[in-house]
Amino acid sequence: MASQRTPLKSPLINVMSAAIQKAARGLLRDFGEIERLQVSEKSLGNFVSSADIRIEQILHEELHKARPTFGMITEESGEVLLSTESECRWIIDPLDGTKNFIHGIPHFAISVAAEQNDEIIAGITYDPIKDEMFAAEKGCGAFMNDKRLRVSNRKAMRESLIATGPSLVHKEAYATLLKKIHSTIFGFRRMGASSLDLAYVAAGRLDAFLEMDPLVWDTAVGSLLVREAGGIITTVDGKNRTDTKGSILASNGKVHSDLVQTFKD
Repeated sequence: MASQRTPLKSPLINVMSAAIQKAARGLLRDFGEIERLQVSEKSLGNFVSSADIRIEQILHEELHKARPTFGMITEESGEVLLSTESECRWIIDPLDGTKNFIHGIPHFAISVAAEQNDEIIAGITYDPIKDEMFAAEKGCGAFMNDKRLRVSNRKAMRESLIATGPSLVHKEAYATLLKKIHSTIFGFRRMGASSLDLAYVAAGRLDAFLEMDPLVWDTAVGSLLVREAGGIITTVDGKNRTDTKGSILASNGKVHSDLVQTFKD
């Protein structure tokens, strides 16, 4: 796997990388099965739910074996407190891009972050289809496989490509934001996997990403990737954002103030 070439070699990164690659092998097998299945929507949904749970179990077992005192928060199981003494926890999304997966669209990811004292200190988002491992560690940079990541250098809104996540809670506010910037940017993308959207901002493939009500596992790794690649993370109205709470606007930094101002106008 190309992902084995990441220059980040800390114990945390090694633990996450090994667990993710083990889980990814099963996920790829399941994806191949989906492409061949001719079943009802209900049966397909059950198959994907089972696959999601299996991947989560692999990650849980491997990460717990390596760091038994860490707590965990996962999309399927919620928060699992394994030790009241630990200041660290794993934040896990076993399958980001479930709807893409169900429809046979090869755009989804496994995402694992390590959090210490409410701060993300390391994380990996892995795209098993493209074999692209996006890894970051606080103060050590961000990488895609063996390539150092840098955000894009685009400065003009009219040249910027922006991705968005869904908004199930703040639907009207979300629609208003999109309407405000629709005519001022190069284009929108809604690709269905927030963790990869943020990784693409870090890699310079996208210039910004916004989401009104992201879940903690959607943005934990991506926030660190963007910061370590030289980008900026705030709420959509430009306020300070923690790694795991609030609306999110992630950008290359060059178009950030213009985006925030457009949202405020």
